[in-house]
Amino acid sequence: MLPTPALPGAVLVAVVAVSLALPLLGWAVLARPERVQRQIRENLTRRLEPADTEPTGPGVGERRSVLGGVVRRLTLPGTEQRLERLLARAGRPAAWPVERLLAAKVLLPLVVAVLGALYLQATPRPLIALLVVVALVVTHVLPELLLHSRGQERSAAITLALADTLDQMTIAVEAGLGFDSAMARAGRNGQGPLADELVRTLQDMQMGNSRRLAYEGLAERANVTDLRRFVRAVLQADAYGIAVTDVLRTQAAEMRMKRRQRAEEKAMQIPVKVIFPLMLCILPCLFIVLLGPAALDIVAAFS
Repeated sequence: MLPTPALPGAVLVAVVAVSLALPLLGWAVLARPERVQRQIRENLTRRLEPADTEPTGPGVGERRSVLGGVVRRLTLPGTEQRLERLLARAGRPAAWPVERLLAAKVLLPLVVAVLGALYLQATPRPLIALLVVVALVVTHVLPELLLHSRGQERSAAITLALADTLDQMTIAVEAGLGFDSAMARAGRNGQGPLADELVRTLQDMQMGNSRRLAYEGLAERANVTDLRRFVRAVLQADAYGIAVTDVLRTQAAEMRMKRRQRAEEKAMQIPVKVIFPLMLCILPCLFIVLLGPAALDIVAAFS
């Protein structure tokens, strides 16, 4: 038997490199992304990819693009930017994409106009015409009103949870964690819109945004005065080298005091709010019960 010729050094290195590269290539192609990275991608592409439950097909994207172009041509300039701001403050609900809102602002008044015209043909009255005009205006601004209401509810929830979240972050920082790690822990352990916004802020920084831009985006999306003041304090502390522990402790104490003041203010408003139902609903019934028999006796005595 002839001896096997020895492989040259370059060929041996190439075989070893290919042997190492093939498993890495298979892992890169077949492995699924980690849960955190997948969640980041889903959050960032929420408005770019259709949901799984929506119909798909070769012509669906073209029809949607044509319909979206027609709707955008029929809307007023600046409407889409205004809806984008309202959507950001409302938390970008998955069921309310901006294309659907633009279509609702166009189609709802159109349906109301057609029905109103048919009804006016049957009964032409000025009052009905006025009601149709009011309905047109209301249906046109209805998506913005819904988004504004959703944003106010979300801002109120963020304001209510801000003091407790700052307390958690203060405890975590005093225990030795960094500010970003404390924010990540508060976002993971918390529930509600504030925790979601903290996670979104960390994701923005992971995607390459600077700390200042990520914090300013947090304040802009939340639209809460207290959170905006906290973000400004954190940015100033980062710029001037102030210990973030002192900033967190001071801000947490201030948020607790403001929450107590808001509770006291609402408690002081209760007597004023009760006066009108008391005068309109309770006092007339009380007068009827107390003075009714006396009035009947007086009428019977003088009759």
